Amino acid sequence: MTNLPISLACWNYDRTQALADGRVRPDGIDLNLQTLEVEETFFRMLRHREFDAAEMSMSSYCVTLSRPDPAFIAIPVFPSRLFRHSCIFVSAQSGIEKPADLVGKRIGVPEYQMTAPVWIRGILSDEYGVDPTSVTYFTGGEEQPGRDEKVKLDLPEKFKLQSIGREKTLSRMLADGEIDALHTARTPSTFYSEPDKVRRLFPDFVAVEQDYYRRSGIFPIMHLVAIRREVYEKNRWVARSLQKAFEAAQAKVYEELLVTASLKTMLPWQIAAVEEAIELLGKDWWPYGFGPNRDIIDTFLRYHHEQGLSARRLQPEELFAEECFESFTI
Repeated sequence: MTNLPISLACWNYDRTQALADGRVRPDGIDLNLQTLEVEETFFRMLRHREFDAAEMSMSSYCVTLSRPDPAFIAIPVFPSRLFRHSCIFVSAQSGIEKPADLVGKRIGVPEYQMTAPVWIRGILSDEYGVDPTSVTYFTGGEEQPGRDEKVKLDLPEKFKLQSIGREKTLSRMLADGEIDALHTARTPSTFYSEPDKVRRLFPDFVAVEQDYYRRSGIFPIMHLVAIRREVYEKNRWVARSLQKAFEAAQAKVYEELLVTASLKTMLPWQIAAVEEAIELLGKDWWPYGFGPNRDIIDTFLRYHHEQGLSARRLQPEELFAEECFESFTI
């Protein structure tokens, strides 16, 4: 029998490298893996459903679940996770010194529904009392003009959004003081080019994020892997096959990052960073699968609903193919 050809779009992560170079092959699948920037992957999958499976913004995926005929079904594989305290930037002209100062301010965000800002708004609300309805959000391109929301939104009126139009960029507006702060996934270019005008809200973000993890147990999930629903319905075994392959590829990275004979990365203190991660987050510090991540996903879904992005509070079990909740035992 011939294998099923499956196209997969994903960025070039260390944890997917073994899938890209063929060291790990999904059972029964001939994988056509296309390495793309995440913004391109999301745009092409959400707008045109170009791939059989793809890395996808968790927030965008949750928005699609409210549609009458949801286009995708996910597996509990999380290629991207990131603590986002480091991704709150403020203008030097804003007078913002602490999180509470954000209330009433003009805050840029490339897309309101992006996963990173959902986490940022939720954490700011839970930890610092910054209500998402207490600010005005300015949406548009961060570095290039003309960016739109990838998925259509229907937000309650209490959330205040304004488009910056098709000529300005959020990065430039932040440096010029036209917006007071920026919630984003990518560091704005003006943070590096004009450090006297743009700074982080949390300069000591590593310590802040580690403290947040110790108290909450949350290592925020940004992206999951989504399969076009018609592909899944025709071959339901594909979900589990892809999950197993992603897990096998990730396992190789866990092993390689602890090798001291020759460093896997160009980070001089790689081993110290890995040992620190293990001490704080455990040996499986980047867990795949549903069980270890249920509480994290549930917190995100609460934020998603509170911020007007989902009409009802989704449950974590609704996000994933049913084949991925259990495995065989011997």
